[in-house]
Amino acid sequence: MLRSLVPLAGALIIAACGGETGDTADAAPAAHNEAAAPAAEPSATASSTATAMAHSDDDDDDDAEAILAALGGDYANADLTNGARQFRRCQSCHTLNEGGRHTVGPNLHGVIGRAAASAEGFNYSPQLTGAGLTWDVETLDAWIENPRAMVPGNRMSFVGLREAHDRRDVIGYLAVETAD
Repeated sequence: MLRSLVPLAGALIIAACGGETGDTADAAPAAHNEAAAPAAEPSATASSTATAMAHSDDDDDDDAEAILAALGGDYANADLTNGARQFRRCQSCHTLNEGGRHTVGPNLHGVIGRAAASAEGFNYSPQLTGAGLTWDVETLDAWIENPRAMVPGNRMSFVGLREAHDRRDVIGYLAVETAD
């Protein structure tokens, strides 16, 4: 019984989300016709959309590879999936989007290459402000490993990532996600 309801549910969803503003009586037959069409023959629009998405993904992969290669060293081997997973620990305090708001910690968009304690509108600790650091990959790696040891007295409460590959992956993820 449930199997016979699945096509009907799909047709109802398509009709409800069709995006057309018009008489609902017109939307229902169109949805019914789409549901009745053979699934093995995708439309030209669906095919071209899938092709465009595949090329877009390829372009994104190429961009990510170029960004990671530009970081040098072993960053070309960064695992962005692991970097995203490790960054979840950071996202309770930091945002990444351009123009994003500061929360407990500053927004990290464009952090690589930027002077430490320089994000406009964030109140940094005097210790970090006076440290004279620039967030290059080596400094970020040391910071992410143990922020309290690197700049004693700073306000960041994060205990650090002990595994070198996790730090590499987070830095790679930051670089790719905040690239302009």
